[in-house]
Amino acid sequence: MYREWEAVGVGGAVRWVSVSSAGGAVRVLPDGCLDLLWSSRAGLLVAGPDRTAQVGRSVPGERWIGLRLPPGVGPAVFGVPAEEVRDRRVPLVDLWGRPAAELAERVEAAADPTVAGWSAAGGAILEEVARARLRAAGGPDPLGARVAARLAAGATVAATAAEVGLGARALHRRSRLLFGYGPKTLARILRMRRALDLARGGAPLAEVAALTGYADQAHLTRDVRELAGVPPTRLLAPSEG
Repeated sequence: MYREWEAVGVGGAVRWVSVSSAGGAVRVLPDGCLDLLWSSRAGLLVAGPDRTAQVGRSVPGERWIGLRLPPGVGPAVFGVPAEEVRDRRVPLVDLWGRPAAELAERVEAAADPTVAGWSAAGGAILEEVARARLRAAGGPDPLGARVAARLAAGATVAATAAEVGLGARALHRRSRLLFGYGPKTLARILRMRRALDLARGGAPLAEVAALTGYADQAHLTRDVRELAGVPPTRLLAPSEG
């Protein structure tokens, strides 16, 4: 079971909840985001921005509550550059110390599976903390949203750099801090996500490739395989995501 909702006052973040009905492999695709996670098995974690898909194992009955922070927002919430947690799952206590332990106790108490609305209660706590952290940081760096929006729309890295008034090297440095990797990697990831969304909507892969700037369907397939670990046809099967 998986559901998601728009978070309130957290810079375009998404709150989500998942309950594993059976064990098995879970493939998480890169998306340029950082997540604040609570797991009934692992506690509070920070999921850093991934360069390629992460494949883990689900445990039957394991419950997850997450707050997915859009590209560029996570560093203001967690207080660390995105590149420090790239391709990692980090216990929140390693970043925040005692406040993270206290937060874990609050979420654990709220996320009682015997109480109706446990996921909403736990998610509201994560939202509350993220809002407070954003306020204390003065909000996210506005460059992150500008760069991510232009790249998501298909703009080239050179055009994006010119639009935000930065040279190529400066944009690369800022991108590593905000997204965990350079703008070319973020652009590839966002293009893959855009292509998969179109394909899930029923567009043929050849058409998807043309609409999203790939040279052809073979190029799309190679790029998706490199980033996701499997070809797009596998991802579009009902059991993949």
